[in-house]
Amino acid sequence: MPQPLDDDRPIIRAAKQGDYSAFESLVAKYERRLYALALRIVRHRQDAEEVVQQTFLSVVEHLPEFREQSSFYTWLMRIATNHALGLLRRRSVRATVALREDGGDESHRDVPRPSYIARWKDTPDQIAASRETGRLLAEALDELDEKYRIVFLLRDVEGLSTAETAEALEISEANVKVRLLRARLMLRERLTRAFGDESTRVQRPHDHR
Repeated sequence: MPQPLDDDRPIIRAAKQGDYSAFESLVAKYERRLYALALRIVRHRQDAEEVVQQTFLSVVEHLPEFREQSSFYTWLMRIATNHALGLLRRRSVRATVALREDGGDESHRDVPRPSYIARWKDTPDQIAASRETGRLLAEALDELDEKYRIVFLLRDVEGLSTAETAEALEISEANVKVRLLRARLMLRERLTRAFGDESTRVQRPHDHR
């Protein structure tokens, strides 16, 4: 988890005054986390490295404009996410869906209902410790639409709050909540299909196999 904003303020102020060692300390503190996020979005190491480089170049250019009213880490995540999505669009690695508002808040009424409901064969702790779980989760994340996957990454993987995620992606907090719920439901259903006990499966009306 990123450290509190107060821990970054003296370093940020020194960097703003041209102290290159202060900037290097910011790079050292956040480079690995930025790379991990970028790699999850662009899926290629060289592309992820380019995103990190472009992010810190943007930080050098725009650091004087950073207002310390919000988290530096949130600001950094927003820049990195924008560079990663821009790279995907430019290189056509994967068709992307617009992340910003498209005419209003999404509704909980649009959240899909699970089609596969069953008790899990093992306990959540046992499943979480399984290597297969990590593989299945990574595959399931790859299958999510971009707008759901990135909200899940920022909110549940990077640990940003709902407000910080909304700020980073420039969408409303309501949309963050709906997209996160959709992502969690879709991921849980994928894991349930893998780890669910078929004998306990709940048959929904008109559920024919």
